[in-house]
Amino acid sequence: MRLFLDTANLAHIRHGVELGVVTGVTTNPSLVSKEGKVDYKALVKEICAIVPGPVSTEVLSLESGGMVAEAREIVTWAENIAVKIPATAEGLKATSALSRDRIPVNMTLCFSLNQAILAAEAGAAYVSPFVGRLDDIGEDGMRLVVDIVDYLSYYNLPTQVIAASIRHSAHCLSAAKAGAHIATIPYGVLLQMFEHPLTDIGVRRFAEDWNKVMGSGGILPTQ
Repeated sequence: MRLFLDTANLAHIRHGVELGVVTGVTTNPSLVSKEGKVDYKALVKEICAIVPGPVSTEVLSLESGGMVAEAREIVTWAENIAVKIPATAEGLKATSALSRDRIPVNMTLCFSLNQAILAAEAGAAYVSPFVGRLDDIGEDGMRLVVDIVDYLSYYNLPTQVIAASIRHSAHCLSAAKAGAHIATIPYGVLLQMFEHPLTDIGVRRFAEDWNKVMGSGGILPTQ
């Protein structure tokens, strides 16, 4: 399972890529607005230059013609852009048109297997079930990920599943076990994944034991 960052924060994106574990980014209008009043096009182009894989960038139009026009403009900004289109009737019309032009679509705001089936039939490259938001209303968000993965696998369809609206590191484990192709996660969840108190204790103890015997130079002998 690949890891994307769900953010528009350049510092967080750079760090994730430097760690060697983040290969893509997903953004949306809410995430971009958290960065203040920015030049949207310039920000997306900078993110695309940092990230080795796809960067999902969302349209703002609500009707299919506007979505298609926006998408065709957005994909000219960089070669690694996927366009986020909402899982609505107008979104499906736009996705069908864009897929015929070989423009990769990430169908977002997916909350049911029916929506995922339609996304795949319309030619979406990715479908993003929102796990956390389903959990918030008492439904089993990860169960939806399992069902979508099973459906796509059974029919050998090329659409990839991006487990989205991830709230904590346990969601990442569940997404991996479910067979999701990608989990897109907040920066804080990325930090949760490699932080553990026993690791911190072990590192500190090893250093203390070395320093007791060898001194605090911290330099291994060379030949």
